[in-house]
Amino acid sequence: MALAIFDLDNTLIAGDSDHLWGDFLVARGLVDGEAYKATNDQFYQDYLNGRLDIIAYLRFALAVLAEHDMDELATLHQQFMAEIIEPILLPKAYELLERHRKRGDFLLIITATNDFVTAPIAERLKVDDLLATCAEQRHGRYTGDVAGTPCYREGKVERLRHWLADTGHSLDGSHFYSDSHNDLPLLETVDTAIAVDPDPVLDREARERGWPVISLRS
Repeated sequence: MALAIFDLDNTLIAGDSDHLWGDFLVARGLVDGEAYKATNDQFYQDYLNGRLDIIAYLRFALAVLAEHDMDELATLHQQFMAEIIEPILLPKAYELLERHRKRGDFLLIITATNDFVTAPIAERLKVDDLLATCAEQRHGRYTGDVAGTPCYREGKVERLRHWLADTGHSLDGSHFYSDSHNDLPLLETVDTAIAVDPDPVLDREARERGWPVISLRS
């Protein structure tokens, strides 16, 4: 069983779920709207530019989870899924997942976005497993801190290697699909790297290295 590994944001869905969750919180009046949006937008630009301070961003992004109980968060996420995520699901992404599924591959999403935001999306896409940045929980609530290694850049490789050791899977015959140059460390690790609607940096890298470049949007 070969691994088919997928980035989530701007790869399998037509948007960034982490950034969109921040916009959703602003629209709901659950955060200081103007200031929160400005900070959220700046962190996202830093990510696009490859200079994100992941720890600073996670402190910002996870803090709001600690302010609500699990039932409130579950209700908010249901609304987020219906209003924000459903419209950006990509039919061609479903087709790609299904092709790998029919081949007998193991479908794994690996994403820097935290597991609170992404676990319901991964379930909606019916993948076999999810590796995401872990939002720490204690006594039945989120703490606002991150647990373990953030699943970002080299952290994706580290988290994947631990997962391989724990599960017995290997990278033999593996594929990884991503849109972002931030995923170059993992793209360089798998057997087959595929750029999906790539950002300009990844597009250039993929073409220089002879990696396939595909679109799930057009």
